[in-house]
Amino acid sequence: MSVFATLVEQLADLLRPLFGLSAAAAAIVAFTALVRLAVHPLSRAAARGQKARAALQPRIAELRRKHGKNPEKLQKAVLELHAEEKVSPLSGCLPSLLQLPAFFLLYHLFSSGSIGGEPNTLLSHQLLDAPLGGRWADALGDGGAFGGAGLVYLGLFAVVTVVAYFSYRLSRRMTAASAAMAGAGGAGADPQMPGAAAMGGVMRVMPFMSFFTLVTVAVVPLAAALYVVTSTTWSVIERSVLYR
Repeated sequence: MSVFATLVEQLADLLRPLFGLSAAAAAIVAFTALVRLAVHPLSRAAARGQKARAALQPRIAELRRKHGKNPEKLQKAVLELHAEEKVSPLSGCLPSLLQLPAFFLLYHLFSSGSIGGEPNTLLSHQLLDAPLGGRWADALGDGGAFGGAGLVYLGLFAVVTVVAYFSYRLSRRMTAASAAMAGAGGAGADPQMPGAAAMGGVMRVMPFMSFFTLVTVAVVPLAAALYVVTSTTWSVIERSVLYR
């Protein structure tokens, strides 16, 4: 933690001539961008994997017609097909999972009063009038929703809402395209296929997932909220390019 805190402080010092008192907030945005750049190759691989899985749908539909009455044989045949084509059903999860340590690191860093036995000086940094270690509840108790800190959160909520809307539209378009591929040849999604019901539920909920970011931004320290907002915005732009 002390090493990471030092890195954030040094990055903030580099950015202070441009961003002044909000340099630490800018450092968090820059750190988020570096994390996303690091996992971008995996995001590209996930996009290729999703396109490959979509291309396999007609062959999977044929397997459903052939083995529809034998779920175990169908599952084995589908897994063998994925292995043959070197397509992993879980590849799309890796970019998100690998970002979690960075989020929790920031969360812990800006929730701790001391680091390595020394006072946590990062808690004195702000984004405009909002302390990076504070939460929305703190802003409401200090000036209300339209106070200095409250306005910072209203700005973040507005950004998240706009990003969530575009993410919702993108997810709906991708879900519709996947459903159309799955239904090629009139087969549709076979309820006898292992995990079909659970997968269908996930696909129906997925377009709304981005709106849950609003809850996260409201309850975590502002520094972690900045990471979430920056990463979510990056994700929507990245997905719109990779999945077009």
